[in-house]
Amino acid sequence: MLTTLVFLPLVGSLILLLLPKDRHVWLRGIATAVSAVEVLISLLLLARFVPGQAGMQFVERASWIPSIGVQYYLGVDGVSLALVLVTSLVTLLATITSYSIQQQVKEFYALLLLLETGMLGVFVALDYVLFYVFWELVLVPMYFIIGIWGGPRRQYAALKFFLYTLAGSVIMLVGILALYFGTGLGTFDMLALQQAGPRLAGSLQWWIFLAFFLGFAVKVPIFPFHTWLPDAHVEAPTGGSMILAGVLLKMGAYGFYRIALPTLPQAAHQWMLPLATLGVISILYGALAAMAQKDLKKMVAYSSISHMGFVTLGLAALTPASISGAVFVMISHGLISPLMFFLVGTVFYERLHTRMLDELGGLFDLMPLAGVIFAFGIFANLGLPGLSGFIGEFFTLLGSFSTFQTLVIVSSLGLVLTAAYHLWMMQRVLMGRAEDLGGGHGPLADISRRELVVAVPLMILVLVLGVYPGPLLHLMNPAVLHLQNVVQVASRWGGM
Repeated sequence: MLTTLVFLPLVGSLILLLLPKDRHVWLRGIATAVSAVEVLISLLLLARFVPGQAGMQFVERASWIPSIGVQYYLGVDGVSLALVLVTSLVTLLATITSYSIQQQVKEFYALLLLLETGMLGVFVALDYVLFYVFWELVLVPMYFIIGIWGGPRRQYAALKFFLYTLAGSVIMLVGILALYFGTGLGTFDMLALQQAGPRLAGSLQWWIFLAFFLGFAVKVPIFPFHTWLPDAHVEAPTGGSMILAGVLLKMGAYGFYRIALPTLPQAAHQWMLPLATLGVISILYGALAAMAQKDLKKMVAYSSISHMGFVTLGLAALTPASISGAVFVMISHGLISPLMFFLVGTVFYERLHTRMLDELGGLFDLMPLAGVIFAFGIFANLGLPGLSGFIGEFFTLLGSFSTFQTLVIVSSLGLVLTAAYHLWMMQRVLMGRAEDLGGGHGPLADISRRELVVAVPLMILVLVLGVYPGPLLHLMNPAVLHLQNVVQVASRWGGM
């Protein structure tokens, strides 16, 4: 099932390349159908998943390059399955959102499906070489999606995205090779190296962890490796922004969860304080930077840096509650941020042709339904109780307090700043009179049925997870407890 899940989009991408480029309806229809089947396969995996089981499920394993110990090795636990579900859903919604693209439609959807293969492969791969192949595969289609279909500065943003993430990936590859040769096992099996990693000398662990940190920190992104993100978000087409915020940022945090923390536990303990400190800086810096923006889309982009800071803080604290909270923030942000970018990039920008806050105002009068949905997204993004954004941040701060009391108190200032700039955003965009809107726009069409198809599923999930988070916590808790136990027990190899 995992092989079908991962490679069906690749097959769909190849089919699209064989079709005439002027058959836009066919191209969109096939891409949507493939993405929808991916959602169904993900739901089937969820239905067959055995909860309460910490190990990998749906395992597929075959020899690939036996001379150096490379395998085709796939599997999921509760955390990776949750991310697979988010990936398949966000890709489907991004596919529907991108119906407005009129130029090079065939190439766009072929790259979008190729991107889905890479993203899903990262979350299910259990061999380092396979993981790295999928990790690098994601770079190429996203580079072209930004560089071809993006905004006026798309080439600069695409190049910056590519160079930053490629540099991080190369350094991560050095860490993978050091782990491979350092353990002497002759395999790239993640789970086998996870057991052998704690036996490495503490100094070697520290340097390998640094290599992994640089590779994953760029992707999260963690301050000060974040500067590519606002440019990429602002210039990317709306579908690309939805995937970039909803899925690609989670790949870096998933790398910490799957690789760095359980494989190098002594180094993880040594890196706890620096990692948590950078997480808190990201929370505060992202919120302050968002508050200073005049471009609505860039404001939402900086808010992603702030929210991913909570993920970094939770992972660094290494308690069950903090790790659960960090993963919950990943899932919640994977739903809320695509909703926000969709509203800003499609519902508002395609009608108003501006994202400047000084030129917006009174949209509640002109687009009441879209205004209500945007207000919902704002409240979810600022962490209003009853919506999913609150649950993850609450668990993160609760679980991190015993480890980093001062940092948690400082990070709580980020919650105040987050509420402040979101409410200011809502006041500038939605409140006031319709005649305050710059450009002299007349009546505007409210959100369409197709746009509701994109927005409503995300809203429902954000509301359900905010009111009843139990099913998601039940799904991922065994994996989280297993990680925490591995880190605590394995760290004793170094006498800690």
